[in-house]
This record gives sequence, C-alpha cells and structure tokens, in this order.
Amino acid sequence: MKFNHLGIPTTERFEGEIDLPHLKMTVSDHQSNPYGIQWQRYWDDAPYPELVKSVPHVAFEVEDLHAELQGKNVIIKPNSPSEGLIVAFIEVDGAPVELMQYLKS
Repeated sequence: MKFNHLGIPTTERFEGEIDLPHLKMTVSDHQSNPYGIQWQRYWDDAPYPELVKSVPHVAFEVEDLHAELQGKNVIIKPNSPSEGLIVAFIEVDGAPVELMQYLKS
C-alpha cells in the first residue's frame, strides 16, 4: 500500500474549492500541499455513510482492490469516481479507510 491522501470532512468553505457534481461533494486538491491533505464538503444529498461524511479518512493506493477487500468491512462498494480509478471504503477500528486502484492503461 502507498499513502495517497488524508481526507478531512468539513461543513465550512475552504480555499481552492473544486466542485464534483457527479460525486455530490466539494474538495480541495490534495496535491497542492506536500502532505496530501484534502478538505471535503459533502453536499446535503450526498449518498455516503455518515462515518465517511463526518470522520477523517486516510487513502491508500493498492495493486489489487478486490483482493484488499476480502474479509474487510466494506462500507462503500467499489466504484469509479474518475476514469482509470476504482475506489472503495472500508471501516477499520471505527474509522473510514479509502482504498484506491489506478488501472493500468
């Protein structure tokens, strides 16, 4: 696994907002700082578990998402938020963890 970003939910506006209408959320660019911090504001009708919308999560890149999910408590099933990427969320000790697989072209 390789660290990708730290997602921090907020209800406040923040600098560098990027609206993602297809995901019903607004984010900051995690690559704009050396630590991978990404602010996230979920829209009122965002269809995500409350745990994801209220507790910070850490995101890791993995080689085989489906293998990584075996035996885990999956709280957001694998989906593709953007071309070439598949993500899923698991719950670990009460915290959300995002697993990301970049598809090889």
